[in-house]
Amino acid sequence: MSDAVVTLADGAGGKASRRLVEGLFVEELRNPLLEPLEDAAVVAANGARIALTTDSYVVRPLRFPGGDIGELAVNGTVNDLAVSGAAPLALTAGFVIEEGFPRDELRALVASMAAAARAAGVAVAAGDTKVVERGAADGLYVTTAGIGLLDLRAVLGVDRVRAGDRLLLSGGIAEHGIAVMLARGNLALEVDVESDTAPLNGLAAELCSLGPELRWMRDPTRGGLATTLNELAAGAGLTVAFDEEAVPVREQVRAACEVLGIDPLTVANEGKLVAVVSAAAADEALAVVRAHPLGRDAALIGRLREDTEPLVLAQTPFGTRIVDMLVGDPLPRIC
Repeated sequence: MSDAVVTLADGAGGKASRRLVEGLFVEELRNPLLEPLEDAAVVAANGARIALTTDSYVVRPLRFPGGDIGELAVNGTVNDLAVSGAAPLALTAGFVIEEGFPRDELRALVASMAAAARAAGVAVAAGDTKVVERGAADGLYVTTAGIGLLDLRAVLGVDRVRAGDRLLLSGGIAEHGIAVMLARGNLALEVDVESDTAPLNGLAAELCSLGPELRWMRDPTRGGLATTLNELAAGAGLTVAFDEEAVPVREQVRAACEVLGIDPLTVANEGKLVAVVSAAAADEALAVVRAHPLGRDAALIGRLREDTEPLVLAQTPFGTRIVDMLVGDPLPRIC
């Protein structure tokens, strides 16, 4: 932590974010619930195991192809619970509203949040509202928190990942980040890309039916698949080796990434999950995911293996390359 001020890179979900979280927040707030740095903390209460998570949404623009900040806030929190192996029970929502924000627009965004909550089968059970001076909030910021009841069929954790396990991706990557970037209107690109924002709790529950054969899940949001796989490698102490050509990327998304000079592996997703499953259950897991509407394009993309040091390695038509986390932020404020 040598920087005197916080930069946009610190919120990108890559190396700078990791340094900020570990070097400041974990250092100051250290406790056994926080230290695993999973998408949700697991709390034991009266014999039940409950998942708890929170997130803030500062996406710009507030509306983008395929979604808006209200829908995104619900789905993002539901998904953090879902990939932790929990069935969402309830959410809270806090709104920071800039003075002068149109009431009709606010009502429409809250209605979108309500529709997303109904679709996910979860209630927004509590909330808070603050209004700040004009120019202090860029319109609207939303903070959500959620609680969920852990599925007893599967106990998940990076410590359960073993060499030989397989890596499963539920569908095409980079759709959310590219959709938001194009919606800002400052790029002369005409590409039909929509955000993939969606609630993953139904799909995750189907995977939990695999029981102990399901090792770990995560939704690759900020920092994209590259960051998620690096966190997996570091946490498990294993190398993640995957076939880059096996990673689903829609042609419109790939074309936009190529024009912009962005690696789709580093772009945020809001409706995809990555799972580690045992080799013995890999084909069954793939069939389970492909049977769900959100997993039709799912693919087994790689495996974990012992190595001299934990790395993320992508096999390409031209050889093997190391995939690292980004330090900077090519797509700020995408969630």
